[in-house]
Amino acid sequence: MSDTSDHDDGNPPASLRRIRSFVLREGRMTPAQQRAFDAHWSRYGVEYRGMPHDFAASFGRQAPLVMEIGFGNGEALAWASEHDPARDFIGVEVHGPGVGRLMNALATREANNVRLYRHDAVEVLQHEIAPGALAEVRIWFPDPWHKKRHNKRRLIQSEFVALLASRMATDGLLHLATDWRDYAEHMLAVMEAAPDWRNQLGPGRYAEKPHWRIETHFERRGLKLGHGVWDLLYRRV
Repeated sequence: MSDTSDHDDGNPPASLRRIRSFVLREGRMTPAQQRAFDAHWSRYGVEYRGMPHDFAASFGRQAPLVMEIGFGNGEALAWASEHDPARDFIGVEVHGPGVGRLMNALATREANNVRLYRHDAVEVLQHEIAPGALAEVRIWFPDPWHKKRHNKRRLIQSEFVALLASRMATDGLLHLATDWRDYAEHMLAVMEAAPDWRNQLGPGRYAEKPHWRIETHFERRGLKLGHGVWDLLYRRV
């Protein structure tokens, strides 16, 4: 196990401070999505404060924590939280319409095991998540930044997966998925070189789609366009 304490002192590597892995293309919220913030944010939202958050207090129990980064419209997160009630889920997404849509879905069934950040995932991990707190992290179909000159903006980079490792419990699971072959190869190269992670399937291997990752509308659209889909499963060592 490598020393990841550099990420605990409030001074992340310059590359993590400088690079945003997203562009905030904030689409217009529907009236229903805006009402979701008015009616449900106090229940499901977590305000970013720049200090470790007490999730046991938020959820009213001690349970394994699963984080999904960049949950989009929240379809997969809503399904996971309903079908895995023994665990608590933290969603991180910067785009307001998706957050509003998910809160409406959660409120419809009175879900109580989900909390949401509308904030940059790197800053949430750096400052709001305690070391060793997470049982699982899911990053499904992140922006591939497929133009070569933009590859440096990809979320999955060595500094970022080291930060993730510092927040993950021993043997915690990191589940990555993409429908861009070039990004899949990039993810595999980054993860295989990361000393804090072990490929669950064996060195250099992709995984079959696990049962807990449902096929979303976004994924179906990609498959219709002829895209493949690649999953990677890594354990914290």
